[in-house]
Amino acid sequence: MESGIGAPLRARVVSVGATTVVAVLLAACPPTDPRTVPDNDPPPAPEGPGATHEYTVNELVTGLEHPWAVAFLPGGDMLITERPGRVRLVRDGQLADQPVQGAPDARSGGQGGMLDIVLHPDFDANSLVYISYSKAVPGGRTTAVARARWENDRLEGTEDVFVADAAGPGGQHFGSRIAFDPDGYMYVTIGDRGSPDRSQDLGDHAGVTVRLHDDGQVPDDNPFVDRDDARAEIYTYGNRNSQGMAIHPETDEVWQNEHGPRGGDEINVMTAGGNYGWPEYRYGDHYDTRPIPDYDPAADVVMPLVDWTPALAPSGMAFYTGDLFPNWNGNVFNGGLAARQIRRVVFDDTEATHQEELLIDYGERIRDVRDGPDGYIYFLTDSPNGVLARLEPVDNGT
Repeated sequence: MESGIGAPLRARVVSVGATTVVAVLLAACPPTDPRTVPDNDPPPAPEGPGATHEYTVNELVTGLEHPWAVAFLPGGDMLITERPGRVRLVRDGQLADQPVQGAPDARSGGQGGMLDIVLHPDFDANSLVYISYSKAVPGGRTTAVARARWENDRLEGTEDVFVADAAGPGGQHFGSRIAFDPDGYMYVTIGDRGSPDRSQDLGDHAGVTVRLHDDGQVPDDNPFVDRDDARAEIYTYGNRNSQGMAIHPETDEVWQNEHGPRGGDEINVMTAGGNYGWPEYRYGDHYDTRPIPDYDPAADVVMPLVDWTPALAPSGMAFYTGDLFPNWNGNVFNGGLAARQIRRVVFDDTEATHQEELLIDYGERIRDVRDGPDGYIYFLTDSPNGVLARLEPVDNGT
């Protein structure tokens, strides 16, 4: 299997009962040219910040139809979205027989449907749940965010708080992740809807990240709020299709992973008003193999911290903050769809110093990755018979 960055691989098989997991350690290479292949032998498994853990996979829930995201309710229950248009409740480790009532009306098809789900930062006080989904509108479908109260095991008072002006007839590139920063601002990713040039149009919501208050109102300090030629909701633009987003646990910065075309997947730190280059710059190529100019450090664009060629096809993203995997604390975990793995990346500030491929022997497309409140790392597989599972430590590190 291709590594995704061309580095030499060192595989270690971990067997626990009937479960076998292969962890592949990637040699560190410069984040600005991750396609470089060192000509020396691969180094041993690192100690210190790059040290790994032995782990096993515990499959908690099966029978999910293309699950997209999971949210953890107080008390141990979980809510899971299924792309065909449902929200499911997991209680005491069991999937409820019937979908949750009151979910928004997602128009599924292609990459669209019921997408991300997150709890309001003050959920204990207000019981608010946020769901992104593809919504039918004139001109096709667009990305929307609905808000509802979680009451009596159902969603009550469901209403849209944001409907992107990003309609299109196609079924691709809706985004769409939601994240709240510590100040309570809500960030939502919106894909380019398969029309790359829209990402450079500030009068369009396609190919951007928006920043909103929790009720969908526009913050007064958004970067383009005073420009007549721009949508006030926009926080960043030039984004192709980000399906992973997380808040850095120490800096409070918004981090994203993003799909490139034929290669050129990325990890980025999002800065107010930043242009992330698509489709003018990218380390990958177009699907028809036509080259795209590599990032120009002199151009007014934000360069990625990491890029992956061949493609990882990154999805859910999480920083690990638990105690069960102490060597992984502060590392960022990225789901891989095409590469069928979770990619762990170790950073020193914003420099990627080490990468590790997890679950490569598991053989499933990974749609979501979450830092669980109990210290485990949870993930969802993108399959007609999808699974909610978690990584569990075998020991305290190697």
